[in-house]
Amino acid sequence: MSSNKRIVVGMSGGVDSSVAALLLKEQGYDVVGLFMKNWEDDDTDDYCSSRQDLIDAVSVADTLGIEIEQVNFSAEYKERVFREFLTEYKAGRTPNPDVLCNAEIKFKAFLDHAIAMGADHIATGHYAQVRECDGLFQLLRADDGAKDQSYFLYRLNQAQLSKVLFPLGQLNKTAVRELARKAGLATHDKKDSTGICFIGERPFREFLNRYIPANPGDICTPDGMRVGRHNGLMFYTLGQRQGLGIGGVRGIGSGDSDAWYVAEKDMVNNRLIVVQGHDHVKLFADRVTAMNLNWISGATPPCGWVYGAKTRYRQKDGPCVIAAATKQSCAIEFAEPQWAATPGQSVVVYESNVCLGGGIIESTALTGAAAEAIRLRQQACD
Repeated sequence: MSSNKRIVVGMSGGVDSSVAALLLKEQGYDVVGLFMKNWEDDDTDDYCSSRQDLIDAVSVADTLGIEIEQVNFSAEYKERVFREFLTEYKAGRTPNPDVLCNAEIKFKAFLDHAIAMGADHIATGHYAQVRECDGLFQLLRADDGAKDQSYFLYRLNQAQLSKVLFPLGQLNKTAVRELARKAGLATHDKKDSTGICFIGERPFREFLNRYIPANPGDICTPDGMRVGRHNGLMFYTLGQRQGLGIGGVRGIGSGDSDAWYVAEKDMVNNRLIVVQGHDHVKLFADRVTAMNLNWISGATPPCGWVYGAKTRYRQKDGPCVIAAATKQSCAIEFAEPQWAATPGQSVVVYESNVCLGGGIIESTALTGAAAEAIRLRQQACD
């Protein structure tokens, strides 16, 4: 790639995007920063750091000697991301807004705007890599497995990947902060954001209540015993342990001293189903059905081959096969049961370090043989 090409860098005001701009500037590219504002509702200093983030991004641009522009994608975010976010919660699922935000805002609205600015490519501070192989662009994991973000990028397509650079793909976070410190960037020790994509670190229940009315109901065991009350099914996700308010309940069968976990949402009866013990059989599934698929190459991977897949970001890959697939859906069967696979979340498939794509989990199941194996393992531990 010619070093005189124009690269527009998405600068969020964080250390990662700051160093992405730094590295490209040092490589001789014509670098321009772009700060995206994508949320305006209740945008106050109490909850949203966008004002300070803009100040930090401008400070970094000034230090690097590059131009920076601000663009407002709030309307696009509400239409393409937030509306789906609310629809999923109303349906009892647990969506991942970062996945949709990447596909619709950071690598669509942002990319289109950058091309209009005369960009040859865009760049972000994501920890991932892109490689061209036999005329196709592949999405690869970052070298730093602890920071790899390819899981959140699996919905990108060939056109998007052909225009994307990930300068941090071969670095770890410690090295990134050190580069920022040596360059005198104001963001070198800034805390990483952990809030909802572009919305910030608002109190989640309070935030969601502004858009979806709470509907309290009973918390029950699988056999129907009432053990507490929930504040609304939308506030809970499968595998959740904290915030159930039933920690003091004891004497419900075997394992009565174990913690409680969310195992199911009974939408018809507005009941939250909980079980005791991290390894309870109802928390596992070895088959997931996924909808709304995106395969990065443009073609469905062959069925029957052994891949690795994860049903949540921090999870290790589980060996699996694509048992059946159409353009609309696929069934993925794991060699070992997966813990708390959750409808609304994404199942992402890998072949070694290459992210093949994936889809949104629609349903899960545990086969009889897998269930029996879990029960035998539990008996051996008791």
